[in-house]
Parts: sequence; structure tokens; C-alpha cells
Amino acid sequence: MTRKRTFNKQLLIPLVAIIALALFNLINDPSFFKITTATNVDGQKILLGNPITILDNGSELAILAIGMTLVTAASGGQDISVGAAIAISGSVMLRVLCGKGGESSTLQAPIIVAFLIAVVVSMLFGAFNGVLVAYFKIQPMVATLILFTAGRNIAAWINDNHLPVIKDKSFTYFGGFLPGIPIPTPFLIAVLCMIVIALVLKFTTLGLYTQSVGINENSSKLNGVRPQFVKFLTFVILGICVAVVALIKVSRISSINYSVIAKDIEMDAILAVALGGNSLAGGKFSMAASILGAYIIQFLTTTLYKLQVNSDALPAYKAIVVITLVVISSPAVREKTAAFKLKLAKKKEAK
Repeated sequence: MTRKRTFNKQLLIPLVAIIALALFNLINDPSFFKITTATNVDGQKILLGNPITILDNGSELAILAIGMTLVTAASGGQDISVGAAIAISGSVMLRVLCGKGGESSTLQAPIIVAFLIAVVVSMLFGAFNGVLVAYFKIQPMVATLILFTAGRNIAAWINDNHLPVIKDKSFTYFGGFLPGIPIPTPFLIAVLCMIVIALVLKFTTLGLYTQSVGINENSSKLNGVRPQFVKFLTFVILGICVAVVALIKVSRISSINYSVIAKDIEMDAILAVALGGNSLAGGKFSMAASILGAYIIQFLTTTLYKLQVNSDALPAYKAIVVITLVVISSPAVREKTAAFKLKLAKKKEAK
């Protein structure tokens, strides 16, 4: 019963947010939720509409939110280098597929090989961040600031500052549509990632250990948990999520722009965790709420674009949401809220 109440309370913020956005769009423009069918350049029938756009673009963030949730829960901090890491992973992938020339009409290696190499590279960079945080006890945002600063330059260096272009049509399937399937492939990939993480959390102790370390590191150590390894592992898992998102990103345009790809996505990933009602100070978490939070952010972004808000102003709106959520979830506000509820309860008893 207690778990059910906690779960419902955890989902309250994202559910209220999505209902508020849905009602606003219904009142402002009822056609916002209209879904139509169309034929793309390949002659394939696909679904179009704002809901499809939300599922499509929000899926990248949902995948990233999986890893960011674990990192936040275990370390009580956030990884701000994920955007730069996506640039590195995407650059590695394109280097393997295109070779040294930077442009190729035929793939120089199977896509799965390029992806697996990118996964290994992303895991190594995740491990680098994890070592700094877990074993050198550097605050996560400070530790990941190194890769945040240098990552995009590393990505450009991998391909000698060239912008590789892949002309093989099969590579576009991962960021577009699979033949015969009208639903965007990124959403299908996101669903697969959700199933995998759900099974991992259900059949392993990862979730329990992550929360235990985040709540009380010393206590978890006394119970036989290795806090350093758990923190390290969460950063490595985030690295895997980064590689999956990189595959989708570079597949969308069959190329890469080192300075633009995944720009500011780290802020959206942190906001997804916060929108899920998870404490940014670590501890208990709800993966489902974080994933829902990711789609809400895309819902908000699509709504703002529909209102013709300048793209440069979007981070300001998101920053306001982050500040509001952080203040609401702060210990001081929670204590005052608890004290106010207790006061009301005593008044009712007195009557």
C-alpha cells in the first residue's frame, strides 16, 4: 500500500503537467492533436501530426533520461556532458561508416559494427566521468565539465574537422521510418530501451542499490553495497544511452554538425528527471515518471513552437520550469509543507 501511494505521488507532477498542456492546446487550437497520413519521398505512407512529432523527437530525450535518472539517483548530481558525448559518439560512428574520406556512397563497415564501436567509446567516456565522481569524489557537474568543454572539439578531431555524409538509404531508417511501418523508428527504439531497463530493474538489484547509495552512502556500505562501483556503473549505463541517441541523431540527417548536434540536451535530460518528481539530490526515483517527463518536455517544446515562440527563447522557458521544480522539491519547502499539513491535522483533531 505504501509503495502504491509513493508511486501515485511520484507521478502526480508529470500527470498534472501533461493534462495542463493538453487542455491548453485543446482550447487554443483543437486541431493540435490531429493525426494524418502522408507519403514521404520514398513513397512510404507515414503518420504526421503534432502527437507524432512529440513521440518522435521526445524519444531521444526519453532514452537519455533513463541513464540520467540512474546517475542522479546514485550520485546526487547530474552529467552535463551528454550533449558533447553524443557528438563524439556520432562522430565515431560516421568515421567507421565513411572511412577517412568523409563521404561514402557505400558503407565501409556494417552499421551494427559502427554502432557497437560507438557504444564502447561512449561507455569509456562514461567510465571516465564515473571514476572522477565515484573514486575521486569530485562533484558530478564539475567532473563532467571537462568533457562538456572539450567534447565537441574531440568529435571534430575524430573526422579531421570534416562533415561526413552517408548516402546509403538504410542508415536513415534509424532516425526516420522503417519500410512498411508508419510510426517513427526513434519511438520504437525508445520502447525497446524502456523494456530493457524495466527488465533490468525488475530482475537485478541495480535499482535497489542505486537508491540505497543515493539515500545514504555510508549505510549502504555497511549493508555490503559498494557505493563507488554503483556510481561508476550508472555513468557507464548513461554512456550506452548516449550512443543510442547518437545513432538516432546522425541517422536523421546522415551527417553531423559538431557544434549543433544535441545542443542543450543535457538541460532537457535534467529537467525530465525533475519533472518526474525525482529529487535532484539523489535517492528514490521513478523511471516511468522520468520517461514521461521527457515526453512532456517535447510536448512543451512543440506547444511553444506552435505559438511561434523564438527558438532562442526556449531555454529561458525551460529554465523557469527547472527553477520552479527545484524550489518545490527543496528540503526547506518540503519541511514547511509537512509542518503545515501537521498543523491542519491538529486543528481538525481539536474540532
